[in-house]
Amino acid sequence: MPEIFKTLDKARPVYDFIYKLVLVICKLLLIADILITSYAVAGRLIGGIQLPNGDYLRHVVFFLDDPAWSEEVVLTLMSYMAVLSAALAIRKGSHIRMTALDRYLPKKLLIYLDILADLAVLALGVIMTVVGWNYATTLGGRGFYVSMPWLSRFWMYFPVPLAGVAMIVFLIESLYGHIKRLFVKEAQA
Repeated sequence: MPEIFKTLDKARPVYDFIYKLVLVICKLLLIADILITSYAVAGRLIGGIQLPNGDYLRHVVFFLDDPAWSEEVVLTLMSYMAVLSAALAIRKGSHIRMTALDRYLPKKLLIYLDILADLAVLALGVIMTVVGWNYATTLGGRGFYVSMPWLSRFWMYFPVPLAGVAMIVFLIESLYGHIKRLFVKEAQA
């Protein structure tokens, strides 16, 4: 049985690449969120300053304004970041988990409970993918952002199925790890 695990372990670099890619995307989304929010706040502050001649500073510093689209874009990017980082937590095993009784239970039972928990979260990932895609293509496809009438609301609903797919990918790896622990002794793993 360990031969099959050696073969399947060759897929680990693919999971590592996907993890790094999603992590880089989350970091870029965070940077974009910070830059857009800073720009919007600076635009609001500058826009409210009145000069001695009665004019407002926003007329002098015309390139720094509070764009109407900033709030909607920041919220959309934040939703992408939130759900994708939840998928990253699945891979690292850093999601919320009850471990108070783990030291009192047999190790094999813990593995079976981990598999059961992963299957439940996998079902959630499938539901997120299917229902989220349905919402994104139907409800999201009908509307547009208020401040950007040329941009479909599909992009506001798309984080849910995207995160569902990422969760499924990382849960398959997690399930494989638990099944491998059932058949391979700790010293060999």
